Amino acid sequence: MLGRLNHVAIAVPDLAAAAATYRDVLGARVSPPQALPEHGVTVVFIDLGNSKVELLEPLGEKSPIASFLQKNPAGGMHHLCYEVSDILAARDHLVAAGARVLGDGEPKIGAHGKPVLFLHPKDFCGTLVELEEV
Repeated sequence: MLGRLNHVAIAVPDLAAAAATYRDVLGARVSPPQALPEHGVTVVFIDLGNSKVELLEPLGEKSPIASFLQKNPAGGMHHLCYEVSDILAARDHLVAAGARVLGDGEPKIGAHGKPVLFLHPKDFCGTLVELEEV
């Protein structure tokens, strides 16, 4: 069911400063910032060729990243995103196996313009998992 690792997401308190660190210190290619109001975040992607790092900061007061940063003020790893070929089939398989899908269980459109779902971290070794249909 799982395809390749699409990205590792890191929550940051200052997106511009974090992007500058990756660009200026590590020499990485950094995308322009992209606001995703439906997800409550602004993101940039660090292109690694075979994968990406997603830097995300809160967008709005109800952002789930704001509560994450309250517990982790310096930021930190937020989630792993894996690719799947059929997100609805993956969801149905996971729910049948007892995994919990966050939200209403219906895919939303993610930063890459493709359907995404998030899975409860307690079901995956304490790690929030995002699935993205490719």
